[in-house]
This record gives sequence, structure tokens and C-alpha cells, in this order.
Amino acid sequence: MTETAPPAPESLAAREDPTAVEHDGPHGYASDKAAYLKRMRRIEGQVRGIARMIDDDVYCIDILTQVSAVTKALQSVSLALVEDHLNHCVVGAARESDEAGAAKVKEATDAIGRLVRS
Repeated sequence: MTETAPPAPESLAAREDPTAVEHDGPHGYASDKAAYLKRMRRIEGQVRGIARMIDDDVYCIDILTQVSAVTKALQSVSLALVEDHLNHCVVGAARESDEAGAAKVKEATDAIGRLVRS
């Protein structure tokens, strides 16, 4: 009797976004991964601090100031990721073919549109 392996779980990206596409190889941010993780941990700490402020009944304007700081920090990370994506993924795809480059430009444009709307 041979056992078959269970089906591989879907990627996290595919579960969160049904239109997500799997990507092979290193991502544009790979060389700065440690810096991105450090920034995200700092932002995570800021968000936990905001929750504590709410729990401690801190003045609403002070909380809004911290929310603004987190928002700006996330926007900064987003812009850096867009730049990395354009410089690495889009340029690399454009070198492969016009069609691949156009697909990556469309993907980047859609992502930027989501950022602008958020």
C-alpha cells in the first residue's frame, strides 16, 4: 500500500488575494530584508503602543498623533518596496520580453493604485 502525500497548502498570498501570482526567485527587497523586518517590528511596537494608549484612556489627539506616525511609517515602507519592485522585478521582466515587462508594469500600477486608495 502506497501512501500519497497530502496536497500542498496554498501560499499565504494566494489565500489572502485570489488574484495573487506566485513568483520565483529572490524578490527585489531580498538584499534589504533585515532592514525591512526591523522597520516592521518597530511599526508593530508602535501599534501595540497605540492599543495600550486606548486601554489607558489616553487623550484622543495623542492617540491620533501616534496613528499618523504609524501611517507615515507604513507609507515609507510601501514606497521603498515599490521602488525595489520597479528596480528589480519590473526591470528584470522587461529584459526578458516586452510582454513580461508590460505584465509587471500592470502589476505594479495595480499595487500603486491600491496604496493610493488606502
